[in-house]
Amino acid sequence: MWWENKMMRTFRVRLKQKPGVIGHLLAAIGEVRGLIGEIKTIQMGSAAVVRDIVVFADTPEHMHELMQVVRNDPHSELIEVRDDVLEMHQGGKIAVTSRYKIDTLSQLRRVYTPGVAEVCLKIKDNPEVARRFTSISHLVAIVTDGTAVLGLGDIGPQASMPVMEGKAALMSCLVGLSGMPILLGTKDVDTIVETIVQISPTFSAIQLEDISAPRCFDIEDRLKERLDIPVMHDDQHGTAVVVTAGLINAAKMADVSLKSEKIGVIGLGAAGMAISKMMMHLYGKATLGADIAEHALARLKKEGGIPSTLEEIMSTCKVVIATTGVPGLIKPEMVRPGQIIFALSNPTPEIEPEEALEAGAVFAADGKSVNNILGFPGIFRGAVDANVNRITNEMLVAAAKAIADIASPGELVPSPLDRDVHKNVARAVALTALQMGMNREDLSHYFDD
Repeated sequence: MWWENKMMRTFRVRLKQKPGVIGHLLAAIGEVRGLIGEIKTIQMGSAAVVRDIVVFADTPEHMHELMQVVRNDPHSELIEVRDDVLEMHQGGKIAVTSRYKIDTLSQLRRVYTPGVAEVCLKIKDNPEVARRFTSISHLVAIVTDGTAVLGLGDIGPQASMPVMEGKAALMSCLVGLSGMPILLGTKDVDTIVETIVQISPTFSAIQLEDISAPRCFDIEDRLKERLDIPVMHDDQHGTAVVVTAGLINAAKMADVSLKSEKIGVIGLGAAGMAISKMMMHLYGKATLGADIAEHALARLKKEGGIPSTLEEIMSTCKVVIATTGVPGLIKPEMVRPGQIIFALSNPTPEIEPEEALEAGAVFAADGKSVNNILGFPGIFRGAVDANVNRITNEMLVAAAKAIADIASPGELVPSPLDRDVHKNVARAVALTALQMGMNREDLSHYFDD
């Protein structure tokens, strides 16, 4: 989305009640590269009208310039400037609440002592019923050590909490799962693995989040070996699912066969490695990969890929996916006519889509077009409902195809706010679990229609 890397503020402005005043102000903001979002009327009077105007800027300095434009307008008064993002984060975005009101002794006896003892003993005698009689069936741990947060890097676990809360809020709103942020005050792989193993009885699944590579690979692999519930590192597999969905639709629009064309991935961190593996699993051929780290190239080779270079990939691959975090790495002169180029680094891609298209690419996209929100809520909902012990490559491919299928004609991927997207992803994952014989829960309710 174009606004993802912009600063956003709400200007509350009192404007004279005269024709053309609002248009003049908006034009003045536009003349200094300001972008306008929602405009809401707060108060209407005979002499003046108060409006909230959402304004987007590139930098703090640019935002101050836009504020000065409003102050200099002879027909406008800047009443206040609000940071709606900070306001929304006051007190956090999530809370643990009771599903039941407790305002009588009878209700108290049912939800707590003495009634709860009966449920405890039932679970003691038959641990499998814990999913039925507790919140475990919809609790997902969202675990981070804060070492690879968004494009901010190693900012520590507490600074990552707003992101973890956001993931939890999305899980709740989009698919009805209860995400619980878990912040780990250690970077030690052994300690992280052991801690997650010890807290795992609380949860039906583990979502690893914002853990730096290459540690994230080892942590995920070891947890999969030790736990009997799904474990997924979203920065790897959630990203790979959504990128694959976008590529499927891009290839259709560009009339390119992903199965027959050579695919190259530049940057083999968490996302790039997972994308490479998914491409190889889906299309049954080796993917070329480039990275400055020798251990990344060795890992790719171990997974069946072909270590390569930036220059070789750009000169020989029809499909190029870049996840390096290096702005401007791909020069226009490297682009060959007919290529599909996904330059996914945020906030600035390896090459701007407009530059790639002008240089001859048949299709180009940046990271604003690919959002993990499309993948992880439905993937976990389907896996949790099926009560599988792991999330397989087949489930991830099914999720990618489900996202691609629901996109509108001409769109790379659908809107992340479309609830049908997440329902379809969950259904695809659950159906795949059923077909593979991995489900430990009855899934008939998924397919009644």
